[in-house]
Amino acid sequence: MIGWIIKRDLLLAMRRRADVLTVLFFFIIVVSLFPLGVGPEPDILRTMASGVVWVAALLAAMLSLGRMFSSDYADGTLEQMLLSPFSLAALVMGKAISHWLTTGIPLVLMAPILGLQYDLSGEALLVLTLSLLLGTPVLSLIGAIGAALTLGLRGGGVLVSILVLPLYIPVLIFGTGAVEASRAGMEVGAYFSILGAFLLVAIVFSPWVTAASLRVSMN
Repeated sequence: MIGWIIKRDLLLAMRRRADVLTVLFFFIIVVSLFPLGVGPEPDILRTMASGVVWVAALLAAMLSLGRMFSSDYADGTLEQMLLSPFSLAALVMGKAISHWLTTGIPLVLMAPILGLQYDLSGEALLVLTLSLLLGTPVLSLIGAIGAALTLGLRGGGVLVSILVLPLYIPVLIFGTGAVEASRAGMEVGAYFSILGAFLLVAIVFSPWVTAASLRVSMN
């Protein structure tokens, strides 16, 4: 069932490429504007690189949360999913994976290219990419909870930001911390372990919480 949801959502994303490209262009523009604003000093750019890339990835992920359930809610598909005999948590997991594949993966692939603007070393770029690879699925899973809670509400885009932003902060801290530790020549394994723990906890709890939130929103 998860595979069917992923295949369906990827097909819909291909038909609505503008939504996917908008998120990617937002990420590219935000990351690229900072070097123009602060100047070409390499030390300053290297210092701020991890924070800028991670904050831009976080905002780009939030920008796309609104469409995770909204189109299915509008055309009645979500209601049919709730009535189906399949586990709603499994359906939610499929939606979160689809969101990560269409939003998180493009950001992960673009991050090392954009990181070159900040004069990061090859090792720092690798750590940045791996930290995003572990952190962006967490953003999708946590974001699914906020998207479900604000489904159908007026001003839901603002509300979902208020709800999920505090939960994103630990991922942001350890994601940027891994890159800074790499730049300082320190061991980064602990940072990746914590990000992996965040991902495991999100995989276990987010689908169930999101499914419960959807039932509340639909009622």
